Amino acid sequence: MQGRTHLTLLDTVSPRSSVLRDAILVLGGSLLIALSAQIAVRLPFSPVPITGQTCAVLLVGAFLGSRRGMLSILAYLAEGAMGLPVFAGGGSGPAWLVGPTGGYLLGFVVAACAVGWLYEHLGDRSVTGMVVVLLPGSAMIYLLGLPWLAHFVGIDNALALGLIPFLPGDVIKIALAASVLSMGWRLGPLPGVWRQ
Repeated sequence: MQGRTHLTLLDTVSPRSSVLRDAILVLGGSLLIALSAQIAVRLPFSPVPITGQTCAVLLVGAFLGSRRGMLSILAYLAEGAMGLPVFAGGGSGPAWLVGPTGGYLLGFVVAACAVGWLYEHLGDRSVTGMVVVLLPGSAMIYLLGLPWLAHFVGIDNALALGLIPFLPGDVIKIALAASVLSMGWRLGPLPGVWRQ
């Protein structure tokens, strides 16, 4: 834990780490993202569906931290590329990584790492503090997703098809994730575990 200003929620609740435990947590994080991807609403005007993935990616990054969170997303992408039906609505295969939503999927990696790092280093565990942690993660997804999408729909259409329809849902997802994280932190650590 040296070198960190603060701990993740996971480190607080369960401070003992091992390779096996971390591997199980990484795979568990990838499973959460895969399950959230099945909550998918196709928009008739956009190749990008509304899913629960963003909320799960943000939670995984914050809960597992930057390293394990990033590994969870990489595991999720590998599972989908290998043919497991983990992408939105049960999609699978390498074509998803290079299709219109490929940039968003790659943005998940950066978002989980960024959210994990911010969560590890931010002392404010309130709902407002968690929103401050989660907003940059959500922005990272769009920073990679929109330019990629523009290759398929044109730069003039990227915002209308890949950002604007999703902002109201993102507000709800960020509020939900921030509330869950803040509530988990308030529950406190196990006896004898250091807590900020």
